[in-house]
Amino acid sequence: MTIEAGQPLAGQPTSARQAGPRRPLGGLGRAALGRAGRAALLATGRPPVPDALEPLVQAHRRHHPQADLGLLGRAYRLAEESHRGQKRKSGEPYITHPLAVTMILAQLGAGTTTLVASLLHDTVEDTELTLDQVAEGFGPEVAYLVDGVTKLEKVDFGAAAEAETFRKMLVATGDDVRVMVIKLADRLHNMRTIRHMKPASQVRIAKVTRDVLIPLAERLGIQVLKAELEDIVFATLHPEEHARSRALLARHEDGPDTLLAPFADVLGRQLAEAGVAAEVTVRPRHCVSLHRVLLKRDAAPGRDGRPQEPQPADFGRLLVVVEENADCYAVLGELHTCWTPLPGEFKDFVAAPKFNLYQSLHTAVALAGGEVVEVLVRTRRMHAIAETGVVALGDPRQPARGGEQAPDELDRTDPARPGWLSRLLEWQQETPDPDAFWSALTADLAGDREITAVTELGETLQLRAGATCVDAAYLLGEETGHRCIGARVNGRLVALSTVLQDGDRVAILTDGSDVPDGPHGSDGSDRSDSSEGSLGPDGPDGPGPSAAPAGRHRSEPSGPAPEWLAHARTPAARIAIERWLADHPPRRPVVRTGPSPSQPAPPAHPVAPGRPAVPVTSAERPGAPVRLARCCTPVPPDGIVGYPIRGGAIAVHRAGCPAGERMRADGRGALEVDWRPGGAPPGGYRATLRAEALNRPRLLADLTAAISGEGVGIVSAEVEPPQELRVRHTYTVELPDPAALAQVLRAMLRVSGVYDVERPHAPPGGGPGRAPAAPPGPAVRPAGDPAAPEGNADDPSAPGVRTSWGIHGRTAAFSGQRSPSPNRGPEG
Repeated sequence: MTIEAGQPLAGQPTSARQAGPRRPLGGLGRAALGRAGRAALLATGRPPVPDALEPLVQAHRRHHPQADLGLLGRAYRLAEESHRGQKRKSGEPYITHPLAVTMILAQLGAGTTTLVASLLHDTVEDTELTLDQVAEGFGPEVAYLVDGVTKLEKVDFGAAAEAETFRKMLVATGDDVRVMVIKLADRLHNMRTIRHMKPASQVRIAKVTRDVLIPLAERLGIQVLKAELEDIVFATLHPEEHARSRALLARHEDGPDTLLAPFADVLGRQLAEAGVAAEVTVRPRHCVSLHRVLLKRDAAPGRDGRPQEPQPADFGRLLVVVEENADCYAVLGELHTCWTPLPGEFKDFVAAPKFNLYQSLHTAVALAGGEVVEVLVRTRRMHAIAETGVVALGDPRQPARGGEQAPDELDRTDPARPGWLSRLLEWQQETPDPDAFWSALTADLAGDREITAVTELGETLQLRAGATCVDAAYLLGEETGHRCIGARVNGRLVALSTVLQDGDRVAILTDGSDVPDGPHGSDGSDRSDSSEGSLGPDGPDGPGPSAAPAGRHRSEPSGPAPEWLAHARTPAARIAIERWLADHPPRRPVVRTGPSPSQPAPPAHPVAPGRPAVPVTSAERPGAPVRLARCCTPVPPDGIVGYPIRGGAIAVHRAGCPAGERMRADGRGALEVDWRPGGAPPGGYRATLRAEALNRPRLLADLTAAISGEGVGIVSAEVEPPQELRVRHTYTVELPDPAALAQVLRAMLRVSGVYDVERPHAPPGGGPGRAPAAPPGPAVRPAGDPAAPEGNADDPSAPGVRTSWGIHGRTAAFSGQRSPSPNRGPEG
């Protein structure tokens, strides 16, 4: 709707409307009454109000009958004197602009202090008046508001003036939201007169309004300003589409309403019979709202394949205004009892308000003729906030007047600083560059809605739509985000890249380093070293943190991976990740781990300098490039088979690898290949290890510590969701020497709860990839001894090695003097 001078806002009836038209006292006309009123003011010593303020005073008195009009008069006189001689581009005196802006605010219901600041909002910027003079004449509160909306000079800031001006306004809005309310009213009047600007300036101003100010009006809940700004921007940037929508609206307004108005009458009578006091009206759509409906119609063609024509129900909705919160649900019950509700169309914003304090019940019902009508149900208080947002809440710093009604205990509105504004003010401090700030601001405001998620400890998280678990982790705190290793949504393990939905129950799993005792921290994250989630950017479950050295200091978080930036939707998360990555540049593309300082260094496996880089030779194709397959990760002394691939290269698979067998079935002839003595790939051999274990806290940390304790680098790690208390961990490691493989297998088997370790795609019937079942014996002889029972063929010769039974009866070989007791933790 459009705010016109002297016209009260819809849904806010004046006392004259409620009591009917009044007759002038004593038959006096309006002019005589005005003269008598001014004479009375002079008799009492109160200065008269200038004639130019009469419409403004009338609008202000509707909301604030006891307002100090003398303060408004002084502010107007000072503004008129300061702007005297100045003209707008339309040729009108400049004072008409602050008057029009103040009228908009008066119709919204803003307080006297806001109106005074609005009258003076351009004086410091465009006249010789100083901020100190404003503070001396009207107090520091008015001066703060005027300073908040004063633009920065291009002479001082150059091209960054606009971005820095908005930064300044946002910071001031953090202390007093009325700064942004005045700015929005100022922009609305400027948009009403935008036709007097040059075409290029019109487009530039309209785009800034679309990208920044309209989203801010939405977040502050001032729908009447937002709707008119949207229509003017629409007409400026898309004149043809606007003309089409405007013509459809005009045609509908000229014709009789055969659907919404009759249904409103029927619904009103039904509610009256049910004993529910309610006011039912038709709420027409504005141009942009109708245009969105037309776009949906175009996207869903009818049975004949042509776009559907707009229906009568597309031009408006029904609005039901009741007295109390409980009446909203009574109206809903009548609607769903007497008419057919549409599944999926009901939304309860009364129990769970939107981020901009909006509260209503939304539903849609089908009438007897098949027409679908949308219905909004709210109380009068909710309606005032839905229309004017934070303006309807008043100044939260002013104590409530004694005559005001106590708020409903079910009223969920919060007059304090909105959560989105607090987050915006936090991340803007981290972006000193004006261009980066402007880009982050427009990106953050691009989302037209927010979602609410809840942690498993009951903490509420307000996030923009499209936010992921990465954003939730950093919303709980930067330290929590850096220590994040996984997430659980609605009781299920998910990737950190998972997009959260409204109402999701979220748990952020952290590595538990240097945190208070107990499974949970004060920020709502899960502090356990859980075996849940996925690690490493190579995992299929999405981004995970880089594997941290097991021997790192307990207070040092593992930190985010660069891939997280692709899944961070909020500026706070992106800035925190970028800062971490800048402070911790990766030294090598492969994540390395090392032994714990408390443990002796493991035996080194140096790569002999000058040894051949090609680990495999082929007599049939000498000199051909060789690629070790990543699916089965062959390592000496595995049995291997080669297959020709593109470019004349040879792909080397382990004997019995399913991928290799498929290549053989496709007609690729197998090539005889052998391990080259002393050869090794430049980065070492890669091996994939799979551990089967009982799920428990700290399993992930203990397994990675066991691997790193052998001096082996972890390339990637993946953890599958637990099933029946069992969990599977899959690691890809980089071996400095093939002999290190057996030591890593034994170290993993030492970890408490691990009952099997294997290499995927092992050949059938056992072999070097797994510890097969065997009867228990007092000792296991060195591998390769004919008298030794069947064991792990990868184990090197080592005395003092005996068997250890797994849960499923499988044996494994490990070295040590004692087997860990069932009640003891893992050795090492």
